[in-house]
Amino acid sequence: MIRLRFWGAAQTVTGSLYELAVDGVVHMLVDCGLFQGGPEADDANRNPFPFDPASLDLVVLTHAHLDHSGRIPLLYKRGFRGRVICTLATADLCRVLWPDSGHIQEADAEWRRRKAQRAGREAQPPLYTAQEAQDALGLLDGVPYEEPVPLAPGLTLRFRDAGHILGSAMAVLDFQGPPAFRLIFSGDLGQVGAPILRDPAQPALADCLVMESTYGGRRHPPSSGRRQQLAEIIQDTFSRGGKLVIPAFAVERTQDLIYELNALAASGQLPDEPVFVDSPLAISATEIFSRHPECFDRLTWQQIQKGDMPLDLVQLRFTRTTEESQSINGLKGPAIILSASGMADAGRIRHHLKHNLWRPEATVLFVGYQAPGTLGWSLLNGARQVRILGEEVAVKARIVSLSSFSGHADEDGLAQWVAGFRQLPPRIFLTHGEPEAQKSLAARLQQLAAQRGERAAVTSPAPGEQYTLEPAADLWPAAVLRQRLQALAEHLDQLTPMERAHVQRQLSQFWAAMAGPAEAGAGRDTPDAVK
Repeated sequence: MIRLRFWGAAQTVTGSLYELAVDGVVHMLVDCGLFQGGPEADDANRNPFPFDPASLDLVVLTHAHLDHSGRIPLLYKRGFRGRVICTLATADLCRVLWPDSGHIQEADAEWRRRKAQRAGREAQPPLYTAQEAQDALGLLDGVPYEEPVPLAPGLTLRFRDAGHILGSAMAVLDFQGPPAFRLIFSGDLGQVGAPILRDPAQPALADCLVMESTYGGRRHPPSSGRRQQLAEIIQDTFSRGGKLVIPAFAVERTQDLIYELNALAASGQLPDEPVFVDSPLAISATEIFSRHPECFDRLTWQQIQKGDMPLDLVQLRFTRTTEESQSINGLKGPAIILSASGMADAGRIRHHLKHNLWRPEATVLFVGYQAPGTLGWSLLNGARQVRILGEEVAVKARIVSLSSFSGHADEDGLAQWVAGFRQLPPRIFLTHGEPEAQKSLAARLQQLAAQRGERAAVTSPAPGEQYTLEPAADLWPAAVLRQRLQALAEHLDQLTPMERAHVQRQLSQFWAAMAGPAEAGAGRDTPDAVK
């Protein structure tokens, strides 16, 4: 019996955490991320885990972003000592992201301690320290894409590229059974055609799909126009003598922007003004990109072979030290500042916003999702005054957004990915999305199922809800099921060897179950492709 419980990213976007248990076989998590978005998120992060961390055998990690990985150091602090299995690139990114997160936790705790001390209150310690995060790195176990990884007797994991950030993956879990069962966690899915990284892989089959829904109900503008839009924003800001401040996640968004700025420079559309990457983490992440060409798409490979390094830019300046960062705000005249975090709720970006939000000649450009409750969300929703680092700051700068830079697929992209399955997963759980986004995507997927004459149960689990998973043959009438099994059997040659073996096991079991004593007595044969 497979039991799946949703503890995080359930009817919300952050805090991904899914508990999976098979009696006597394995007790594991898929992802263990930070909640993000204000005091309530901080409280949620500090709550005790609803299970004993020491009882866990392992964690499967889909990618390095902190809303998926950022509570693993806390899991370690509270007793977990199992493996954290992820892709090779994800392991490298976590080696810089987790200690950096620990430093931020310590800095925020110290600021709160001083504030509490002045108010005569007791302050909370950091969620975890940089040293605790460093210690947790010993749990990381990086594996290549597409390589079968045994997790427990009768349970195998395979990572497939999700195209979201460097190293991001969908986790394909195959239970041998009987009956055989395939469970896929989509992770965060990227946009088809985005630069640098490969497009998301397309699985053929799953008994159950746990799927992100971040951009349900929304559509990105065509990515083909984003370079020109960026050029126009730069020109407009520089014509006013202002700085362009871009809150950008250190991993992926920063590299995407450098890629586009490099292309603008090559075409003569980027003015000769400094471009600062003011984030030690983003600098380290950019270096890690160069070590993982296995994640690059064909176009990026072609550029590299021609000697055009897509993340090189003549006027690019990396600022690692605090002194270098502070000097940027003393610079007169136009400049582009890329700094973390992408939601503007932590890191050096807060200092740059404090120095530029009140300037009407400045522009603040958001290029990623902004969770409710974050500073970025407030600015995008028209706040005219915000509190940053204990000070009230007027908002007079131009605030703009380019959602085409998002690392997430929009509703069309998500629906098209599901449509790529040869047979729709009989059970689909929507996670990592706000309720309205999930409602829109669920309706879209149910419409897709109706158009294909298939049935798929689409659910948006609430926090803490548990489900028992098993092959859902009862979703189809027997005649429909037989027809679809026969169609699948005829296409086995188009599947990968692992997918073919999985399908063969399932078809054999389903066919035997559907035949029953009466049909078996009538001499009904199993199709050759299923044998």
